[in-house]
Amino acid sequence: MTRIYFWKKAIGMSVGLAISAGLVSASSGSHPVGDRPDPVLEWNKIFIDTLIATNTANSSSQRLGAIVHTAIFDAYNGIDRRYTPIHVVQTAPPGASRRAAVIAAAHTALVGLFPSRQDELDDLYWASLAALSDDDGSGGQSRDRGISWGNLVAQAVLAWRAADGFGVPRPPFTGGNAVGQWRPIPPSTSMSAQGLAFTQMFVLDSNDQFDPGPPRALTTATYTDDFNEVKALGRLTGSTRTADQTALAPFWEGNASVHWNQAANQIARANHLSLERSNRLFALLNIAMADTAFTTWSRKRFYGSLATEVTWRPLTAIRLAESDPNPDTHADPDWLPLITTPSHPEYLAGHPSLNGAAATVLLSYFDDAQFFELTTIGQPNRIYGSISQAREDGNNARVWGGMHYPSTVTISDENGEAIASYIIVTAMQPLHGPRPH
Repeated sequence: MTRIYFWKKAIGMSVGLAISAGLVSASSGSHPVGDRPDPVLEWNKIFIDTLIATNTANSSSQRLGAIVHTAIFDAYNGIDRRYTPIHVVQTAPPGASRRAAVIAAAHTALVGLFPSRQDELDDLYWASLAALSDDDGSGGQSRDRGISWGNLVAQAVLAWRAADGFGVPRPPFTGGNAVGQWRPIPPSTSMSAQGLAFTQMFVLDSNDQFDPGPPRALTTATYTDDFNEVKALGRLTGSTRTADQTALAPFWEGNASVHWNQAANQIARANHLSLERSNRLFALLNIAMADTAFTTWSRKRFYGSLATEVTWRPLTAIRLAESDPNPDTHADPDWLPLITTPSHPEYLAGHPSLNGAAATVLLSYFDDAQFFELTTIGQPNRIYGSISQAREDGNNARVWGGMHYPSTVTISDENGEAIASYIIVTAMQPLHGPRPH
C-alpha cells in the first residue's frame, strides 16, 4: 500500500470586496484579456455545452475533459514553449497563431470524442475562426499554420488516449457477500464504469500512488457514527434533512465536470485571466479531476474485492445491520435512500474526490470568494458566493442523498485535494523563471 503524500500549498483566503457586474474579482497578477476573444474559455464553454447536450455520464466526463484540454494546452504551449508539455513534445512551425491552434485543437478533439455532434461543432469552429484577429499582423499564413498545428496536436492526443484502457472489455465485477462487502443492488448486476479503474493516468505514475488506505472497520466508533448519520439524514422519507438539503442532494448528483468547469469558466472571466493562464488552469482542472477519477475507481475496485473491508452501500448496510458485529447499528428492512444508489462500491466516493480536486485547483489561482452559477439538468440553478461553499454542499449532498458515509466523504475529498496539489506542482511547470503558483 502506497502512502499518500499530501502536497499542500499555502492558498490565500482573503476575501476581495470589490464586486463588478455581480462577480467578485479577487485574483492578483491576472492580466485582462481585452477585446480579443479567449478561445480557451470559448471552447471550454463549448465542451461544457456538449456534455449537457449529449447528457454524458459523469463517469465518462473527466477523461473527456482532460483529453480536450490536453490538446488545447499542448497546441498553445508548443508554439512558444513556456511550460513542460503534457504529451506532445514537438514544437510548432514558426509564426503559427496561438489562437488558431487552440480553436483547431479543441474542435478536432471534440469531434473525435463526440462524432454525433460534428455538424454543430463545425459551425462553432467556423464562427470562432471568423472572429479571429490577424494575430499581430501575420494574417492568414499565421492562422493556417496554427490550424494545421492544432489539428496535429489533437490527433496525437486522441491517438494516445485511444489506447489508454478505458474502453477495454472487462469481466463483470460483483464484489462479494461477506458482511460489509459491496454487492450490486438490484436491478444492477455488476459494477458500473469499471473501465475507469484500469485507465492510464495523465500525470500520476499509477492509480495507487495516492492510495488512502482501507475504510473504517465495522466495529469502530467511526462506522457507528457513519451508519447512524446516513440512516437519519439520507432516508427517502422521515429524514432529519432541511428542505434545502433535500433539494441539494439531486442537484449535486449532476455532472461534476459540468459543475466545476462552469465555475472555473465564470471565475476566469470575472478575474480577466490571461489566455496563457486560462490555458494552464483548465488543463490542471480537468487533468486533476481525471486522475482523481481513475484513482477513486481503482480503489473502489480494489477494496470492493476484499471480503475484509467495509465497502457496502448504506442501503445494504442498513437493511442487513443485524448481520454485522456492531451492537450499536440496528436494521431497518424498509429503509430507502433519497437518491438511487450508484452501482459501484461505497469506498472511495467519486463526487467528493472530484470536488476536492477541482476546488484545490481553483483555490490555487483565486481567492475563495467568487460568484458563479451552476446547472444540473432538471434542477433549479444554484448561485454560489465561494468555492468552498460549493465544495461543502457537493460533499454533504452524498450523505443527504443516502449514498455515502461521512467518513468516506471526508477521506475522498482529501484524496482529491492531495492529487490536485501534486499535479499543480509537478505538471506543466515553467521552463524558465518561478513556478506559476
